[in-house]
Amino acid sequence: MDVKQILIFGFLLVPVITCMGSRCYDDHELSVAADRKLRTHYPQPPDPSPAAAPDSPASCPVALYQQQVPQHISGRSLSPWRYVLVRLKDHYPSTYAEAQCLCSGCIFIQDNKGWEKRPLQESNDYNSVPIKQSRVFLKRELCSDGKKYQLKPVTLEVAVACTCARVKTSS
Repeated sequence: MDVKQILIFGFLLVPVITCMGSRCYDDHELSVAADRKLRTHYPQPPDPSPAAAPDSPASCPVALYQQQVPQHISGRSLSPWRYVLVRLKDHYPSTYAEAQCLCSGCIFIQDNKGWEKRPLQESNDYNSVPIKQSRVFLKRELCSDGKKYQLKPVTLEVAVACTCARVKTSS
């Protein structure tokens, strides 16, 4: 095989290899292919149960700390959060639960009395900030034929919890 034959063979092979990486699927094949790819290549963490709709107002639950001790860590945190359901059009999975901080500040004990008698209050000397995790989703994109779809992996930052942090100051 001479150089000319190798180059011609290479130019013929490149489109075949390129097409293998982004297979196109019919509408009825797409969901099955996405589930299979997520399971084998991009395992998904289990979603916690969403506690609220994304449009319902969130409020800092200082009063709840006085009455009871919540069981889940999201309610016991100095920076409590809830999970809301987020929908992504043209993505697999198409819905996931995301953490939403309930306070702008952090819940703190204000004096040194006994634990049961300590007044709790939201302090804005600190901020509640989301903890984010990178997560892979498969985005549905139209193939060049205009009839089938390919699945493209995309990485998105998803809030999984909230934590208490010192306020940022400009230096």
